[in-house]
Amino acid sequence: MKTLFATTLIGLTLSASALPVLADNQAPGVRHRQHNQQARIADGVRSGELTRQETRSLRAQQRAIRAEKREFKSDGTLSRAERRELHQDQNEASRDIYREKHDNDKR
Repeated sequence: MKTLFATTLIGLTLSASALPVLADNQAPGVRHRQHNQQARIADGVRSGELTRQETRSLRAQQRAIRAEKREFKSDGTLSRAERRELHQDQNEASRDIYREKHDNDKR
């Protein structure tokens, strides 16, 4: 009986300690896209494809997406609908980056 109790207690302890790790990894695709888009913006700055105003605007858009993600994850979970909304926002940001990099505005 003591062995069963000890095994159960250890199992619960390990499960509880894994929850914060799982909560952090709930949106790895979102995080990966965020880093990719920031790199695309930096590339546009280096190449001269983005003006200062365009860069400011695109970076503000990325900050807003990060803030939205933090807000969604504040309850400890990221629902399917919240993840979908983040991906839609990132799709829009990706299109904006493309448009700004391919217009004829130069620094």
